[in-house]
Amino acid sequence: MTISVDLELCKQSRRRRSRLARFYLEHERGAIAGGALVILLLVWEAIGASGLVDPLFISSPTGVTRAAWLLSQRRDFWTDLQVSATEFMLGYGAALAVAIPLGLALGLSKRLQYLIGPFVDTLNAVPRVTLLPLIIIWCGIGIWSKVVVVFLGAVIPILINAQSGVKASEARFIRVARSFSASRFKIFSSIILPGVVPFIFTGAKYGAGRALLGVVVGELYASTAGLGHLIADAGNTFQTDVVFVGALLFMAAGLIVVALLDVFEQRFERWRPSPR
Repeated sequence: MTISVDLELCKQSRRRRSRLARFYLEHERGAIAGGALVILLLVWEAIGASGLVDPLFISSPTGVTRAAWLLSQRRDFWTDLQVSATEFMLGYGAALAVAIPLGLALGLSKRLQYLIGPFVDTLNAVPRVTLLPLIIIWCGIGIWSKVVVVFLGAVIPILINAQSGVKASEARFIRVARSFSASRFKIFSSIILPGVVPFIFTGAKYGAGRALLGVVVGELYASTAGLGHLIADAGNTFQTDVVFVGALLFMAAGLIVVALLDVFEQRFERWRPSPR
């Protein structure tokens, strides 16, 4: 009797360990990332509290949290947040609207590529930061200069990826479709577009990072409002905790945009061509 009870307890213990191991393996990425983040925050807090480094230079997680709470009580903070969000959405939205159809057209038409391709390559080679003085002269220090910077930062990666997706389309599938007298629209919608969607989302994710960089650089260079302006003011007055708040907000914005793009990409998953 005792042996059978011990065996049953041993089986239950093994099942529990198996469930725990399975749960860990399913969430291993999040567990490792979360653990690393917790360790980083604890080390950061310990360094700040120890006095080994002047808090003026590194602040601490509790100091940053306190600064974020105090900022949230200020109306101008929400104005800065709204301005930066507007600049990003207008510039990034315009980049998507222009880059995707133009990239598809460049991939489909050699003549159009001969005509516009050199200008795209030139703009891609020029650091957008060097154009900031001209953009400020033309558009002023208001919101529209930042929208232009965001647009220029995001449009090229999206365009190039869309164009590359068209060129990467399976030529043998296109030849088979043409042999069955498929129309150009049918070939585009059934073969080319499903293959180009992953490239578009890759470009959109990369472009989102460049767009956020455009917001930061534009507002740091010349602005009267925005999170970049907040960071610049905080840096000039040695408010390290406020600088961290601004940087973390931009980081969070980037993660949210990429997560949303991942969701949309999964919805288009059925468009991916099946492997042959």
